[in-house]
Amino acid sequence: MSTKTYAGIPQKYAALETSKIVLIPVPYDGTSTWQKGADKGPEAFLDASENMELYDIETQTEVYKQGVYLADAVTENSSPEAMVDEVHKTTKDYIKRNKFVTLFGGEHSISIGSIRAFNECFDNLTVLHIDAHADLRKEYEGTKCNHACAVYEASQTTNLVQVGIRSMDIAETRVMDEEKVFFAHDMAKDEYWIDKVIEALGENVFITFDLDAFDPSILPSTGTPEPGGLFWYETLDFLKEVFAERNVVGFDIVELCPNEDEKASDFVAAKLYYKMLTYKFAGTEEGAEYENNFNLSASPETGKKPNSKFNTDEDEY
Repeated sequence: MSTKTYAGIPQKYAALETSKIVLIPVPYDGTSTWQKGADKGPEAFLDASENMELYDIETQTEVYKQGVYLADAVTENSSPEAMVDEVHKTTKDYIKRNKFVTLFGGEHSISIGSIRAFNECFDNLTVLHIDAHADLRKEYEGTKCNHACAVYEASQTTNLVQVGIRSMDIAETRVMDEEKVFFAHDMAKDEYWIDKVIEALGENVFITFDLDAFDPSILPSTGTPEPGGLFWYETLDFLKEVFAERNVVGFDIVELCPNEDEKASDFVAAKLYYKMLTYKFAGTEEGAEYENNFNLSASPETGKKPNSKFNTDEDEY
């Protein structure tokens, strides 16, 4: 990555020791099945971020002053499994440093590792999955770490709530909890869908946002665009409500597939990331202490935290 700080912010706001926020780029595109190029997503996102105004008009804040540390990119690509393991390890390390951890992919398979880390660190985790695709295959093309399997593990180990879904395989219906799935065609006719999603969420929420959740009219540069998606202001209204009503513990954004001739998508992704940070820290004074309240304590009966099947010896601190 050529960028030395996120969005070109001054170094005083970019040091790990003083930053509340960590951004982990994951330039991986090992299992995508149509348009390739998601591995170029983090660099395009960071380039666009450098050209973004950092004053947020809506909230009258400059969230970068909370501190954003741009971590070294996770570049492990020897296998999907190795990549997931490295994302898991890196994400968990920064959570344990008491940071608000965010990731930018890369294809959606990176989220298997990030969700696993958050599930091990936060009690009774809800995963809010915003996407055009269900991503609930147990295995695809010989691996459980395929982008089509991005939230299968989460469906088994967390409270998974899915929003914007409009493309899936019939086999995924056997895994899906339809009471916690908000299909795009239903959302288009239901003015109360945001309230219903909020009701389905637990207190601790991790957001995984696949950019193909957006309608391709506003973000065409993604690997598998689907018509009938979310628009900008309804998305912001939704996210603002989620951050206000629940404890969002972290998020990832995935599946930007940049096109040299279409830069608007890169900028939409950059703006989305910044707005999500803004909603998280709105009302937080610069310099105020941040506490992410992670919890690695295991149950004395099982030796594992609630809702986690992936604890290892390294969790005992």
